[in-house]
Amino acid sequence: MSVVSEPKSASFPAPLARCLEELEKLPGVGRKSALRILFSLLSRGPEAFGTLAGALAAVPASVDRCPDCRAFREAGGSCPLCDDPRRDPGVLCVVESASDLFLLEATGEYRGLYHVLNGLLSPMKGVRPDHLGLEALSARLERGGVREVILATPPTAEGEATASYLASFVGARAGKVTRIGFGIPVGSDLQYADSQTLSRALTGRRDYR
Repeated sequence: MSVVSEPKSASFPAPLARCLEELEKLPGVGRKSALRILFSLLSRGPEAFGTLAGALAAVPASVDRCPDCRAFREAGGSCPLCDDPRRDPGVLCVVESASDLFLLEATGEYRGLYHVLNGLLSPMKGVRPDHLGLEALSARLERGGVREVILATPPTAEGEATASYLASFVGARAGKVTRIGFGIPVGSDLQYADSQTLSRALTGRRDYR
């Protein structure tokens, strides 16, 4: 296995240093990971940078959020989740972010619909209930037909506070409210759970009211 050693700043070209700075701003990408990504692109030749830059530049204009579930979709197009007739519209899974949605989808266990929040309640960070983007969730509940709402926020202090608020927010507008719990350690984040753990968490969810 090759090891990428960090070059000395004096011998590192300024354009590459700027690329490293931007890569290190990404979550989970440290200095060594940024170096591996950068050198991988360099080894593939100039066209690799153009392909990546083109793909990234196209995203803002070609991707938006579904007005119902708030997951990402092709701009102006149909939602591949909400418009899938094989999914159960009577079950809604509420997640903190779109990335959590894709993690749960990777388990292959869940066949209901989703609602993506704008984050988690956090008085310390000034995140209040009106910041969560619950208008779409309320509209879906008011339409009726929701048998179960699954609260899939992480088991952190903020995640638990959000789940508690959501249970009250949903109230009697759904048949039942459940909370994922089995398989995910307290204090952890969904981002660091593997597919098998998430699968067990979904199948082992418990009644939250």
